[in-house]
Amino acid sequence: MRQEGEERADVAPSNWSIGIAGGIRTELYAGEGNHTRAIPFFGYEGERFYFRGITAGYHLIQNESFVLDGFLSGRLDAMDANDFGRRDLARRGINRDLLEDRDDSVDAGVSASWRGSAGEVQLELKGDIADVSGGYEADLSYRYPMKAAGLLITPTVGVSMLSKDLANYYYGTLDEEVARGVVSYRPGSVTIPYVGVSLAKPFAQKWRFIANLTYQVLPDEISDSPLIAEDTDGVGQAFFGVSRSF
Repeated sequence: MRQEGEERADVAPSNWSIGIAGGIRTELYAGEGNHTRAIPFFGYEGERFYFRGITAGYHLIQNESFVLDGFLSGRLDAMDANDFGRRDLARRGINRDLLEDRDDSVDAGVSASWRGSAGEVQLELKGDIADVSGGYEADLSYRYPMKAAGLLITPTVGVSMLSKDLANYYYGTLDEEVARGVVSYRPGSVTIPYVGVSLAKPFAQKWRFIANLTYQVLPDEISDSPLIAEDTDGVGQAFFGVSRSF
């Protein structure tokens, strides 16, 4: 069960919940336009085990001020090569037909959270266990849960550090693409600052509206990639869903 004071917009208020969620990302890849995706949403909050959307975890250590979790999480960053804009790439000398898809993956990691009256600091380390990119990510964030006008609001500020393998896979060109004649571009390891806010609004007793808005500031190593939309210095993401608790 959840601990007293653990009120957060991304954590369900009861043991079980189920719903549907959809997400949208502003244009990131050249010619892609806004990217949308819908997924079923499942939630479970137990004494030790939890399941939150695309993340399943286990509380290794848990008390009022500190939580250490081990977890598995989906990485939904796939990009179909056919979704690139052919003309956008051609202006950069790239033939879209020579590109490979970028696939979703699964990460395993650990998360440490320190909680107090001033908010929560979280350090998360995770790596690709599906051997899609073979990379890893470190994320440091601060969040401050609050309640206002019947809403549970959790603003967040943080920074993500991507290893070179992870950044090269999603934002650079691959070895097999370069062998076909695509220009070689590898951003290497990168640091991405971000801000966000999670919202939750209960209604009709057991129902709950949830939303998450995030904006990432892209470093030059990513925005200069020939695969990224021109003049893209940042990318926004929005996630909306409705769930029912049991």
